[in-house]
Amino acid sequence: MADISAQAPITTDDIRHDYMAMTRRKRLYSGAILAIFVALMVAGFDLADARNAGGFWDGWHNILDFPAQVLSEAIEKAPELPAHLLTFLPALIETVNIAAASTLLGAIGAIVMSLLATRGLARWPRLIPVFRRIMDIMRAVPEIVIALILIFVLGGGPVPAMIAIAFHTVGALGKLFSEVNENASLKPVEGLQSVGANWSQRMLLGVIPQVAPNYLSYTLLRFEINIRASAILGFVGAGGIGYELKNAMSWGQGKFDEAAAIFILLFLTIVLFDQLSSYFRDRLIKGRGA
Repeated sequence: MADISAQAPITTDDIRHDYMAMTRRKRLYSGAILAIFVALMVAGFDLADARNAGGFWDGWHNILDFPAQVLSEAIEKAPELPAHLLTFLPALIETVNIAAASTLLGAIGAIVMSLLATRGLARWPRLIPVFRRIMDIMRAVPEIVIALILIFVLGGGPVPAMIAIAFHTVGALGKLFSEVNENASLKPVEGLQSVGANWSQRMLLGVIPQVAPNYLSYTLLRFEINIRASAILGFVGAGGIGYELKNAMSWGQGKFDEAAAIFILLFLTIVLFDQLSSYFRDRLIKGRGA
């Protein structure tokens, strides 16, 4: 048997040397990853610039021309701005309604999917990977792709936008909700199971009360995102204020003053709901006002 006492003791210099060697390796790996990332970014930019109708370096100095044209026309027709704000207010309300309905439907679907995909809570434990992959797919498909398919099937309007956003919301919120579920205590669930409660009753009475504040917090945050998404989907004919913005910004229409009014409405709406949701999220989590 080797004599352990004969081995040289580990000194402070040895520890320092090993630490410096490990630090150098970490810096080397980080530098290599950064170099690869930069190379990919440069290559991607060069490819996109080569395939673009006009080169970026040839046209970058004109980047402010269009905003300047919109702003100048809005200033010239400033007296008409209040009337435009009132004109597009119904379209803004439609956009908010699309976001609210899709958020509500998506949150309900996300609650069910997240409970079915959480270990220790799932109704069918063997199907947990299936429900997780379903949420991955729903989260991976962009809303605009779903909306374009539904517009082809159902025609233009707010319904395709609502379905598309709700579909994506289920996947996005379902992922967040499932992480919240994993931190829930199983003792109430076990207690309800011992007295004969079924799966729905165990989830409704034993889990939901624990995670409801976090559910509401994430849902409010998602509502802000869905307002922006519903406005963007208007560009592809899904209704709301985005559709009006597309028409106002069309070249040669001379409606840039209307576009400015729509921008103002969108900005004020997003700021308003951002402040409101931040306030209520803070109240839910911390129990006090922002």
